[in-house]
Amino acid sequence: MFVLPPPPPRYTVPVAYAAGASNGMAVPVVETNNVISHPEGGCSLQAGEGTYHLRDDLHLATPPPHPSEAPVVNPNPLATGPTPPTSGVKLSLVSIGNRSKTPTFPLSGAAAAPPFGDGNPALAPPVLKDGLKRRKPKNNIVKSSSSFVSRVITHEAATKRMNDRNPDGLFAFANINRAYQWLDLGSKQKEESLTKILFTKAHVISHDINELTKSASHIDIVMGSSAGDIIWYEPISQKYARINKNGVVNNSPVTHIKWLPGSEHLFMAAHANGQLVVYDKEKEDALFAPELSPSVDTVKACSRQPLQVLKSVNSRNQKTNPVALWKVANQKICQFAFSPDRRHLAIVLEDGSLRVMDYLKEEVLDIFRSYYGGLISVCWSPDGKYIATGGQDDLVTIWSLSERKIIARCQGHNSWVSAVAFDPWRCDERTYRFGSVGDDCRLLLWDFSVGMLHRPRMHHQSSARQRTSMIVSNPQSSNRHRADSAGNRMRSDSQATAETYASYDPTVRHPVEPRSRTALLPPIMSKIVGDDPICWLGFQEDSIMTSSLEGHIRTWDRPREGINDNYADHTSSPAISASAAGSALADSTMGSL
Repeated sequence: MFVLPPPPPRYTVPVAYAAGASNGMAVPVVETNNVISHPEGGCSLQAGEGTYHLRDDLHLATPPPHPSEAPVVNPNPLATGPTPPTSGVKLSLVSIGNRSKTPTFPLSGAAAAPPFGDGNPALAPPVLKDGLKRRKPKNNIVKSSSSFVSRVITHEAATKRMNDRNPDGLFAFANINRAYQWLDLGSKQKEESLTKILFTKAHVISHDINELTKSASHIDIVMGSSAGDIIWYEPISQKYARINKNGVVNNSPVTHIKWLPGSEHLFMAAHANGQLVVYDKEKEDALFAPELSPSVDTVKACSRQPLQVLKSVNSRNQKTNPVALWKVANQKICQFAFSPDRRHLAIVLEDGSLRVMDYLKEEVLDIFRSYYGGLISVCWSPDGKYIATGGQDDLVTIWSLSERKIIARCQGHNSWVSAVAFDPWRCDERTYRFGSVGDDCRLLLWDFSVGMLHRPRMHHQSSARQRTSMIVSNPQSSNRHRADSAGNRMRSDSQATAETYASYDPTVRHPVEPRSRTALLPPIMSKIVGDDPICWLGFQEDSIMTSSLEGHIRTWDRPREGINDNYADHTSSPAISASAAGSALADSTMGSL
């Protein structure tokens, strides 16, 4: 019988990932420098509001594997995935000066959300005395003797550069392979990192900055690694602490990490084993065991639940980490995002589900499905009305929280969509601008307006569908990897139901919407911006930024007419673009994906 070979990788594994210890011989650690270039006239982005010009391309140096790392042996000779595990270069940006803040929007739903854990006296923050400085981690990372940290390289003139820098400049923190770099993007020597930390075996996969606690003398950063360990890092004092050391709470890799909105000390980490964990940066860790010992019948019921609360935020046992721990699924959590109203959490998983959760109440409200394949990225619109996701179906999908349904599928990528983000400087109550990047090395910009969302669909709707119908994903699609995207694309089974689960699971599970019933939105701009997959996208008031798998950080200056102190003064441009996109959407509603 003839057997088809496995699909070729969509992207050739970079040499940096293939290099390392070979034949048992150690590879010397040789550091190279970051390189910055200023392409002239190349790779500009043309949108309705004008031309975005590429300012610079900062290429981060990729360190070789640590000499102590054993050769990577993969028993599958046909494997095409890069090793060791990495998710490409991600950026965390922060300004500690008077740089303009992100525009704020009126939020639907009105009332302010209470703090996470409100009402639990065991989580009441300690009363700080007047004049007491913020607490910093205990250990000096430069002088650390930890086997987890290989070495720390600080710029010889770091102190002078910090004293002379523009206070309104932008700091960037970036991971690349086993290195973590601190960059000053407002400096003339932006390619020279202020600090570079090299870890021994772990790779930083995700990191985040606490906007609430930042100051000229203090920045709180949390980093999640491929080893499961979490680093709380304060770069100005060069202090750090390890949390979940050696996987004492959860021993699987951290796939995504974020500070809880409005909290100075709590952050949430998603782990590859399908668990969401809330940690306190200042608590000690303890070996975790679920607080409840469920019976066999309860276990069977919980296996059908969209959320198992293994430790509740309302628990009185809050002396050690974790603060809360939830089992979301048996699949990898790829990303999550907090809503602007600080009540809801959007979670995307490798099983192709988008789960909307009221994390204050520890409840899953809705479960949506991708067209097929896993979902990789997720974000909220600035007003909290819409959720955008990107995934292995090569689509960006827009969902409405208030209407509890899919709004549109956005077709334009030729490979997996690795990041989506809204542009708050080009959004208002009528029109929305967002961008997406993917493994096809493309950056796409999209516009849609509220007016186009309610146009009648060209189909005969059946009588009221049961909103409580259950979707059960095909078991063969539960283990998807980036390397086998072309050969293992299973569409979610929208016809499957399981009424017997209803007594256990009140959560609304939405069927996959047929393509004939869903609006199709075209991009307003599509551009190949590099030779390697793009894995992060960010919008600033004066620029658009991306980062790629091999460490290219690109910055485009916005067109002059797109920069105003009041974002409401320049909403006419996106409205025009959105109107044009709306016409295209109406014409293509019945189009095939």
